[in-house]
Amino acid sequence: MERNVKIFSGTATQYLGEKIATGYGLPLGNVNVVRFSDGEFSPSFDESVRGCDVFIIQSTFAPSDNLMELLMLIDAAKRASAHYITAVIPYFGFARSDRKDKPRVSIAAKLVANLLSAAGVTRIVTMDLHAPQIQGFFDVPVDHLEPSSLFVPYIHSLNLPHLAIAAPDMGGVNRARGYAKYFNAEMVICDKQRKKANEIDSMMVIGEVEGRDIILVDDIVDTAGTLTKAADMLFDRGANSVRAFCTHAVLSGKSI
Repeated sequence: MERNVKIFSGTATQYLGEKIATGYGLPLGNVNVVRFSDGEFSPSFDESVRGCDVFIIQSTFAPSDNLMELLMLIDAAKRASAHYITAVIPYFGFARSDRKDKPRVSIAAKLVANLLSAAGVTRIVTMDLHAPQIQGFFDVPVDHLEPSSLFVPYIHSLNLPHLAIAAPDMGGVNRARGYAKYFNAEMVICDKQRKKANEIDSMMVIGEVEGRDIILVDDIVDTAGTLTKAADMLFDRGANSVRAFCTHAVLSGKSI
């Protein structure tokens, strides 16, 4: 027997939720969020989800209310007897805390994975995780979507004569290498040193830059400090042009 599919969105991702639902050929399901004067809130579904395959679309960028709302919607769907609950998380927040890089810190990405599992999620769909190994933090299936299906055709359309792919930091080397291999292009690495979060101390460039049309490939643009410093250094080294292809444009503070 074919089960009903129902698509819902949290308050942070309404626009995308409507686009996905329209593309699938369904109206976006109704979610009601009651907010209390002390800042607490209570989301609920305004229609039955019993026995349905439920998709809940919500990015978990700041504030953390977005994550809490997603967890509560998953819990609500589970308690309303949904058959299958898929959390579609285009931007998976807290992904930068994927390891203990210094003593006495939380591995927040693992904590979020535990919270989603505890809430009752059946499957996760997300995009361009900051660290691909985060998939292993989950005990449920994870569909990790790549942005290359959008980026690659656009890069082709630019017809850049002297293309080179750059990683804005060491963490993005594997991502950049994949694009460089596909386009049979040179690869450049920008190695940065941080004094503290969101503040770069120094950066050096590894690779041939002069006369190249550089494409910086990154996942998250938060303050854009890394991208702008990398672009400046690439131009100083003689790059012909510099473009940035980034999946998650957080663009906080003075980034724009």
